[in-house]
Amino acid sequence: MIYPSIDQLLTQIGSKYLLVNIVSKRVKEMKNKKYYQMNEKDYKSTKEIGKSLEEISKGLIRINQE
Repeated sequence: MIYPSIDQLLTQIGSKYLLVNIVSKRVKEMKNKKYYQMNEKDYKSTKEIGKSLEEISKGLIRINQE
């Protein structure tokens, strides 16, 4: 089972395409600046993509959908 689920993520972000765009930008931030919004041991995933998806599911990354 994938954590977090796509259904849970789409309640936070309205579109799959927008989700991919946000995750890719966040992964680049994580790799370049080594900046994380949670403690390393609080993440379930070991890779940056999974970590950024976890941040979105917990509401730590938000966007304005105007």
